[in-house]
Amino acid sequence: MEPFMELFYKEYGAGHPLIILHGLLGASGNWHTLASRAFAKHFHVFAVDQRNHGRSPHDPVHDYPAMADDLAAFMDRHGLASAHVMGHSMGGKTAMQFALTRPQRVDRLVVVDIAPKRYPPWQIHLFDALRNLDLNAFRSRKEIDAALARRVPSAAVRQFLLKNLRTEPHGGFSWIVNLEALYRNYDRLSDDVPATGTFDGPTLFVRGGDSPYVTDEDLPLIRRRFPRARLVTIPGAGHWVHADAPEAFARVVIDFLTE
Repeated sequence: MEPFMELFYKEYGAGHPLIILHGLLGASGNWHTLASRAFAKHFHVFAVDQRNHGRSPHDPVHDYPAMADDLAAFMDRHGLASAHVMGHSMGGKTAMQFALTRPQRVDRLVVVDIAPKRYPPWQIHLFDALRNLDLNAFRSRKEIDAALARRVPSAAVRQFLLKNLRTEPHGGFSWIVNLEALYRNYDRLSDDVPATGTFDGPTLFVRGGDSPYVTDEDLPLIRRRFPRARLVTIPGAGHWVHADAPEAFARVVIDFLTE
């Protein structure tokens, strides 16, 4: 474990600790509204930037064992013997890896719209789109958005991606995320969760009704690794369940964590 991997985080509320792990190309800020308005009423929330994302350090290594190590070090630094852990997509796989390797440190586990399996390279086109932008050629975010629209037609997805854009002090733009490290490690991120064994603690999987990421066929695999898992589907939500249906999502998660 690298001693310097001190993750950036945002902190909300008081009570039992709840750690939130964002997805690929996301950051802690994606969870600000839910963390501050919903979860902070019940928990001491830590929304973390995982390595190579947001304001956390960059490193050429980017895989689930390393990110689980980062989380263990984060909890050690903050004196957290255990916590509720919730992760979305890539963060969900980090959370599963952590729970499977350090079960005594996870009180309740929430996994958002991801299964512990290998996925096709569904998001590689986003990396291709971002890596093909010559940021030096643009004078405004509007120009970058227009150029990105040729390859990423969804305005909502572009808005999400462009949160990773930073304006440099002397003009011009750069990426906040370590785009090259994430691109080089994309195959590892798509792979199944490498940890073996089971996590026998209370576990909630939440999926979007319109998302292809967690299917009914995944349930036997989920229950083999997480015997106490239950699955809740949020109708009308896609892969970013917490953004598409924040109130329904918060209700389901808070009910599970406080029961």
